Amino acid sequence: MDVIRIIVAIFIPPLGVFLQVGFGLDFWINIVLTLFGYIPGIVHAVWIIAKK
Repeated sequence: MDVIRIIVAIFIPPLGVFLQVGFGLDFWINIVLTLFGYIPGIVHAVWIIAKK
């Protein structure tokens, strides 16, 4: 299941984080990072998925 989340996180980073943690602080941080730049959003999403 983590492979699917990582693939989703590459295309839509906030969705990948949402699938992992729901509407938590990490989700909102990822939205902000994705708005500032797509790459920081991807890095954060993959990090959150790999950490859990």
